[in-house]
Amino acid sequence: MSYLPKEILKAKVLITVKTYPQPSDFHGEIVCTAGLLENSKWVRIYPVPFRLLSEYNKFEKFNWIEINLKKHRKTDFRPETYSPKSDIDQDLKIISKLGTENNWQLRKEIVLKDVFTSFNELIELSLGEEKKSLATLKPKEIIDFFGKKLKENGLKNG
Repeated sequence: MSYLPKEILKAKVLITVKTYPQPSDFHGEIVCTAGLLENSKWVRIYPVPFRLLSEYNKFEKFNWIEINLKKHRKTDFRPETYSPKSDIDQDLKIISKLGTENNWQLRKEIVLKDVFTSFNELIELSLGEEKKSLATLKPKEIIDFFGKKLKENGLKNG
């Protein structure tokens, strides 16, 4: 049984991950993006030419978007990886923003539905038949934490 169907039409995705833009010989500059579908399953959307999108399509983290997706090329074995089915700038629709009102409660209800507490379990799932490559990991215990102040050069933290 596959993780998701080969095509997901009008997929509603809560964007939770956006990588820093990377150059690509084949796609130009791309951003790997991931989020949760309405059924709480993870989906990776790749490639996304984020800087080439129209201003009204430049989604943010915790935006709900609607997009037609197709399973990414056969060379990507990860079950969660999908590509825009057609021209992303024509196809993409930003539905709404999931804000932080009520102390992040709505975000938590979606993101914390299927939580792993064992990194070893995730490694086993990634190496096994499931080939899981995206998940929510909440450590059982935080042993240490450190931070580093950014230099005063106009860069924002976050």
